[in-house]
Amino acid sequence: MATIDQLIQQSINPFGNDAARNFWEEQQQSPTVDSIHEEALTAIKSVLDQVSQDHRTRTLILYGDTGSGKTHFLGRLKENLNSQAFFVYIEPFAQSDHIWRHILRHTIDSLVNAPIGQTDSQLILWIKSCLSTIRQNLKSEQQSLIDKIKTFFGNIDQADRQLFIDILKNTVGIKGIYNANEFFGILYSLTNPELYSLACEWLKGDDLEDEILKKLRVKQSIDSEEKALGILGNFSKISAKTQPIVLCFDQLDNIARLPNGLIDIQALFNVNSTIYNGNWEGLLIIISIRTASWNYNYKRVQPADLDRISGKIPLKRITLEQAESLLESRLYSLHQKADSLPASPIYPLNTKVLEEEFPSRKAVPRQVLALGRRLFQEYKEWLFRDQQPPKPKWIDGVKPPPPVPPDPGKILAEFQLLWQQEYKKVQGKIGKISLLAAPDLMRMMQEVLEALKIPAIKPKLISGKYASYSLSYQLPKNRDKIGIVWTEDANMTSFFNIMNACQKAIQKNLCQQLFLIRIGNVGNAKLTGYRIYSQIFTGTQHTHIKPNLTSVHYLVTYHNFVNSALADELVILGKLITLPMLQSLIVKSKILEKCKLLQDLEIFPKVTPGPNPTMEKVKEFLLNLVITQGFMGVPTLIDQAASQFPEVTETDTKNLIDLLCQEKKVKILDPKAKFQDQLICLIA
Repeated sequence: MATIDQLIQQSINPFGNDAARNFWEEQQQSPTVDSIHEEALTAIKSVLDQVSQDHRTRTLILYGDTGSGKTHFLGRLKENLNSQAFFVYIEPFAQSDHIWRHILRHTIDSLVNAPIGQTDSQLILWIKSCLSTIRQNLKSEQQSLIDKIKTFFGNIDQADRQLFIDILKNTVGIKGIYNANEFFGILYSLTNPELYSLACEWLKGDDLEDEILKKLRVKQSIDSEEKALGILGNFSKISAKTQPIVLCFDQLDNIARLPNGLIDIQALFNVNSTIYNGNWEGLLIIISIRTASWNYNYKRVQPADLDRISGKIPLKRITLEQAESLLESRLYSLHQKADSLPASPIYPLNTKVLEEEFPSRKAVPRQVLALGRRLFQEYKEWLFRDQQPPKPKWIDGVKPPPPVPPDPGKILAEFQLLWQQEYKKVQGKIGKISLLAAPDLMRMMQEVLEALKIPAIKPKLISGKYASYSLSYQLPKNRDKIGIVWTEDANMTSFFNIMNACQKAIQKNLCQQLFLIRIGNVGNAKLTGYRIYSQIFTGTQHTHIKPNLTSVHYLVTYHNFVNSALADELVILGKLITLPMLQSLIVKSKILEKCKLLQDLEIFPKVTPGPNPTMEKVKEFLLNLVITQGFMGVPTLIDQAASQFPEVTETDTKNLIDLLCQEKKVKILDPKAKFQDQLICLIA
């Protein structure tokens, strides 16, 4: 076994960045110190217990300073309490006039995920809980119905559908279900594996084609705020009979904005008041927000809406003892690999340096982790110099000097590493374009155009119901106004209405060139919508683009970074990255130039991918990791590549390292040493 100092030289910095952008995706990859924010967790658990008992909906404000760990805390909350409630993450809403449909979509998106340790999704567990309640309410003479409900995941013939609906309507004791026949019919469809995914699409508010609506035996899709509100109300009423649903609103700094540029926080509190005024039950609403953002915005919320807040939960600064435990949690696995345990559980750091850095004996977790990252790296580089001067004075307990601004090249390299991590997660989560709503796709497109400094960006090119499906801008090379309309609605009536709105926009000369983005079909010659589509996009300057899923992954990944930057949660090498900085990084990295959709929109020239794009990504990953770490063990570098690119063989990775050596970008310090002892470093 190696000594702890040898392991430190070979390792990557254990205080590096985590790529998770919201609490639902985090899955608690980072170690957790139970004592940190324990009071807040206990307080929220107490409120959740109250909701479980009396079913009254409650709203909590979760606030904390920048770096206090709000996102990590929400992930921990979900992990600890997922057996007692169903957890929902609500992405920042792009349009205030679509807020109920937005909340419904993200409610279903979260409920179709399985809690840790479960095979069934939250939605299926919710239905099972619902049907369990029904069985308990049935009388003994209704045993035949009990037996049929027990087999609800089997092949129930269609004759039982109405029976299923009648049972839910008459035995659960729930009053005022919105559109009861259709809603309970959809719950019935969820019990059929062949209809489950279609029923989920309906619940999310997808504008489904008529054939699918017939399969589900419903008349129309959820295409309005009123309908979305009604369906969410149904979930509330049934949850009062089962388990609470926890709605978590996070990263509010990127919600829809008012004409004056401020966030539309009142829209969120309008939702909250509607829920309270409607006496919705079984919900715990958690609004997570930075302390500074709350203090700046809450005065613009109606006092009556503020009165409906049940409590405010602060995430306080942590103690020095908790800070030490946090450092220990990050260093633990490294210590366990050493031939003997170091004298201190936070070696190579020490308690004295914490006392010197935080004389008040209080800190936010981000400050502690940033200190750990910086000092660990300093110690590692000192070891690399064979412990030659200058020796870091903090080793002897002296207060460390202020951090030096990180090198821009290292920040760019670290950003590219974070991008690859986030992009990989997005790939795993989004398997088809229709999972995203058109207003959200337009918001993401707008964010990308703003990063690229495209002038005159204006949302809502077309008018009417589908205005949020569109935007316009100008290309720098000319003064023509370009329009984009993006729709994946499968319903052909909706497609007709959108094409009709596009035609009117062109007739009014609102744009000189129009791009329709749509991967779905456009109908046939029998349909009026198709005929309008043909008039617009056949033999004209207007273009229909069929986007690929990869392009959407680019948009979503960048959007996640925007959310994080606006929430003051994006930190690279100890530096807080603002939105303008992020925009600069995305341009410098040239990542978006590979996005085929942006090439089709003529924002970037079309390029032909190399013969093996995966190998190019792995090579870039290897170089960026060495840049950010300074030097590291060759086996560690190979392991990191295998974790990020499991499809690439170790032999291929070694060949790429050899290629980087030949290009004189990196070098192996002692190629004759045993493989496990070899170190690799950057060539300046």
